[in-house]
Amino acid sequence: MGRGKFKGKPTGRRQFSTPEQMMSGTSASRPRTFRREEAEEEEEERSDVESEEESEDDSQKTKGTQGVIQIENPNLAKPKNLKARDVDIEKTTELSRREREEIEKQRAHERYMRLQEQGKTEQARKDLDRLALIRQERAEAAKKREEEKAAKEQKKVEARK
Repeated sequence: MGRGKFKGKPTGRRQFSTPEQMMSGTSASRPRTFRREEAEEEEEERSDVESEEESEDDSQKTKGTQGVIQIENPNLAKPKNLKARDVDIEKTTELSRREREEIEKQRAHERYMRLQEQGKTEQARKDLDRLALIRQERAEAAKKREEEKAAKEQKKVEARK
């Protein structure tokens, strides 16, 4: 007889360890292989401590042909992260071409705007001449309106008499 679409796993039922087993380290949840690996790691740590004392005198070991051929690989990615203590504060960082051009463009624009305010550029001179001409035309128009207004008032006064 079929069991349906989903079949149970053949591993059997799960076994949960009790807090006492976990504290004693004899829980059934950890396979024996993990215990062996943990024991091996502890042995390696002990041997590492001993080997570190011995290897302090020896220089750094090189792998393969690194000791024979000492050529820098240009394609090797160098670590970009630096510690705060390793950073040189006085060292000036070189700007890229785009950054330099952008800064030069901003400075040129500021310089131009300063000269524009002082009226020393061609455009500023043209603007000031145009402004003076407009002021003159407005003054003439105002004078003309005043004369017309005065003429109307005189006509009113004469019409009343």
